[in-house]
Amino acid sequence: MAGSVPDIDTLLDENRRLRRAVEELSVLNDLARVIGGSLNSEDIMQTLIRKSLKAVNADQGVVTLVDEDESKSMKTLVRTMVTSGDHEKFHVTENMLGWMQLNHKPLMINDPQNDQRFKGVTWNAEIRNALSVPMIVKSKLMGVLTVFNKKNLEPFQEDDQRLLAIIAAQSAQIIENARLYEQEKSLVKMTEEIRLASEIQMNLLPEKIPALPNYDVAARYVPAQVVGGDYFDFIRVDHDLWAIALGDVSGKGLPAAMLMSNLQATLRSLTTMTDGPMTCVEKTNRLLCHSTAEGKFVTLFYGLLDTTKHILRFTNAGHDAPMVVGPSGEKRLKGGGIPVAMLEDFTYEEQSVMIHPGDVVVIFSDGIPEAFDKNENEFGEERLLQVLQSRERKSANEIADAIIEAATAHAAGVAQADDMTLVVVKHI
Repeated sequence: MAGSVPDIDTLLDENRRLRRAVEELSVLNDLARVIGGSLNSEDIMQTLIRKSLKAVNADQGVVTLVDEDESKSMKTLVRTMVTSGDHEKFHVTENMLGWMQLNHKPLMINDPQNDQRFKGVTWNAEIRNALSVPMIVKSKLMGVLTVFNKKNLEPFQEDDQRLLAIIAAQSAQIIENARLYEQEKSLVKMTEEIRLASEIQMNLLPEKIPALPNYDVAARYVPAQVVGGDYFDFIRVDHDLWAIALGDVSGKGLPAAMLMSNLQATLRSLTTMTDGPMTCVEKTNRLLCHSTAEGKFVTLFYGLLDTTKHILRFTNAGHDAPMVVGPSGEKRLKGGGIPVAMLEDFTYEEQSVMIHPGDVVVIFSDGIPEAFDKNENEFGEERLLQVLQSRERKSANEIADAIIEAATAHAAGVAQADDMTLVVVKHI
């Protein structure tokens, strides 16, 4: 015989196989065309899930992007959900993610309640079956594509698994590229914000330290890696009266710098319009409460120094208590109240202290005592006091340098979270 003629069933089966192959190629080509030109990871994942649901005739799908922490456990970074109905949204269980982490291969579950791989796992009663495939980039699992509940009450087949695995493999690098692009844009934005915040902050600090009659004055500002919100200022009220302020705005970056700018403008305006620290701080607090976002606040030391009578009147609004060291003994300037911009109608207190010849007043931000070394041991106020006591006979500049040098030496090169800021005022 010349050869047997295939029977009708064989031809129909071959026809179905070819038709499915054409459909698969169409799905893959369509997916590549749609997601290939996008740099938005969320849009790509939404498209990926919709195409996957259509390709395997499933009811619901999810992309879970994962990462490894130091303990090698997995955590969800992004979850994108698409569902074709009004059903409860299903989630990939930690057990499924753990299995995928270990095996890096497709996972088909057609009988969740009795699957021996997941003994003891409690499944959502509405999940009839599930199919998960890994999304791998450079041999590393970066995500999992999962579909739930094949329609018409059918089980998932090997063809579904193979196609979904191809879709995941085709999409993984595209999603990763989009994520990297978004991270790069975010980094550029953050860098610009830090630059602007730093510029604002530096412009707000005094260009030069004023010469106060009968007093030697110095100030230092050492920024941390991330721009914080430390602020100091000297405001002349009249020939013999100077306002001295040092504040620490909560938060970092541009919001902190903007709040610091608002604080400076408010203090400079109110200093010449009020009769003392308590009134000035209360009015500043009231104004900032109206213009500051909830959760933002400022610790503030604000004092009026009479350079003739040598009396420092002050209000301490939740700030680290300045130190006074000298022939008259050791004092801490604590009285005042809570940080500014926390509670609008708060009543602050005002106190005063006599500054005797030889006395040194050091006003500082918490970045100095909280400077930490590689073992997270803080510099501490006790070390700060020891440095001050050992240098109290030196000039204000020498005292300021000694404090910064000691705190920096303690940190020993460890990047700090807070700025180091201080003002030294010595009665000569």
